[in-house]
Amino acid sequence: MSITRLHPGPRMSQAVIHNNTVYLAGQVGTAGADIDTQTQDCLDAIDALLAEVGSDKSKMLQVIIWLSDMSDFAAMNAVYDAWVDPANLAVRACGEAKLATPEYRVEFIVTAAI
Repeated sequence: MSITRLHPGPRMSQAVIHNNTVYLAGQVGTAGADIDTQTQDCLDAIDALLAEVGSDKSKMLQVIIWLSDMSDFAAMNAVYDAWVDPANLAVRACGEAKLATPEYRVEFIVTAAI
């Protein structure tokens, strides 16, 4: 049973691969930017990490989204809906939470098949 850890830092790895599944760390956007920019930053980071392990958004299994304020839900969804593969939708949950810093408005956590 092999586990591969990508881009490890002092507290976490950006991605962990186990049994043809990749688990991504929470992805955040540019601190202080608007919700559209932060959402797109998150999705771009997800695309890059998935591509690095030989996967893509069509293979996402689960997406968890944390918003610092649910009033950003519609704006975040507008960016997400333009990005996501409508033929291969993952299960998804979205909730409101205090994020690591008040300048973060959204965080995405993704699990995908490889």
